[in-house]
Amino acid sequence: MVKIRLRRVGATKQPSYRIVVADSRAPQGGRVLETIGFYNPLTEPATVKIDEAKALAWLQKGAQPTDVTAKLLKQAGVLEKLAQLKGQSPQPKE
Repeated sequence: MVKIRLRRVGATKQPSYRIVVADSRAPQGGRVLETIGFYNPLTEPATVKIDEAKALAWLQKGAQPTDVTAKLLKQAGVLEKLAQLKGQSPQPKE
């Protein structure tokens, strides 16, 4: 199963995270399929930068976000866009 999860980077006691797409069987610091964003909880307010196009593409392919990553995607508005895309029905042509 493919997961969207956080990968810790940064120095000791200075954590920052990359939002990555990885196989669920891969270790936390292991091989990733793609990096789709960045999260820094130490700034005020916390910095969240997500490539919406990449995130939507992976979510449409069936990637499952972890709890924390789902919260970040919701804050960035990506999950709302996904719901709109899934809810859209093709418009009839006249």
